Amino acid sequence: MATEKPDFIPVLIGGDMNCYSVARAIHEEYGVKSYAFGRFPAGDTMHSRIVECFYDEHMDKPEVVLAKVKEFAAQHPDKTHLVWGCADVYAQVISEIQNDLPENCVTLYIQPDLRDKLESKLSFYEMCDKYGIPYPKTFVVRPSEWEQGVAEADLTEEKIGFKYPIIVKPSMSSTYWEHPFDHMKKVYTAQNPAEAAHILGLIFGAGYPDEVLLQDMVVGEDCNMNVLTAYCDRNCKVKLICFGREGLEEHTPTALGNPCAIITQPNPELQQLIKNFLEEIHFTGFANFDIKRDDRDGSYKVFEVNLRQGRTNYHVTAAGHNLAKFVVEDRVYKRDLGECVENTNEVFWHSVPRKVVYDYVKDPEFVERAKKLVAGGKESMTFDYPYDLRFNPMRWAWVKIHVFRYFDKFKNPENYR
Repeated sequence: MATEKPDFIPVLIGGDMNCYSVARAIHEEYGVKSYAFGRFPAGDTMHSRIVECFYDEHMDKPEVVLAKVKEFAAQHPDKTHLVWGCADVYAQVISEIQNDLPENCVTLYIQPDLRDKLESKLSFYEMCDKYGIPYPKTFVVRPSEWEQGVAEADLTEEKIGFKYPIIVKPSMSSTYWEHPFDHMKKVYTAQNPAEAAHILGLIFGAGYPDEVLLQDMVVGEDCNMNVLTAYCDRNCKVKLICFGREGLEEHTPTALGNPCAIITQPNPELQQLIKNFLEEIHFTGFANFDIKRDDRDGSYKVFEVNLRQGRTNYHVTAAGHNLAKFVVEDRVYKRDLGECVENTNEVFWHSVPRKVVYDYVKDPEFVERAKKLVAGGKESMTFDYPYDLRFNPMRWAWVKIHVFRYFDKFKNPENYR
């Protein structure tokens, strides 16, 4: 931790585990507290010594975020304010307002035109075609086609080009969550054309205005999922890339797909492919890729790219590459980060108790590797930050209760809709 008082202030937009992970990385490297602005109080950042939170239910609106940042930055005119989004919606908002931020503010996002191309899974897959990034076979249903009438006969295996069961998911996650309905999920599985048509009816019936994608199901369990995080500097050069193998994902409907156990390890071929892609499209900031290995042939398929650090981003810091240091040195101090750092370290990161990982991961090799890493002291949990837990009973109690609840969440996921 730095001993000199830093001349910058972290202004984090958000309040969940993503936000806390960033705040912890900043505090570990620079010894400075972050200030977070979110919509509602979240236990992830409550009772903390390393992040002070402020709330406004309209923090997902660009004009509100801009006003809050301007007001806060004006209170500390002699400091550089690092404005950093910690969820999809906040990264999107900051991308919208970044050119209007005060002079004493810096941030780390692409411009809206490239953002829009990458946020749409459909246009992202079109870019993948161009740059040789593998992704699942995909069939598109547009709102206009649904309005004209899409029946079971239009969704047969012959029509879509691959076999059932299939995956059904919205192309635009941000607009999807703006149109809620009962039993909403991040992704759906359809066993046959009738189920696919029913799911489409739920999504489009709620008012969702963009494309829905039907995809070939990449065969494999949670332990086939992988995450790749890359940081591109202000000159659009990749300076950090870290691949992680997931062992387990959350099973509650609204959190389905969120990783909760990762082992970091190198994957040189995929890392080089994605590094080339990001530099070719002149990307800047964090890119977080969801990737799955297909049991049918061992190939990897990219599902999507998130235009911010992942919710589980602390696994990168735990592997020895503090995310905050890359951002602060690049954006605040305008220093050259040197050659790209490609992670080769193995670390076991988890957000759930070890026993949950050991009991629910279906790959014995992953479990055995995790146990060896634990025995070797190469283990990390985001909320297990000694500085924030020591002599802080409210924080300590929240962390213990939060982690303990995962035993029931995995045993009875239907109770957490």
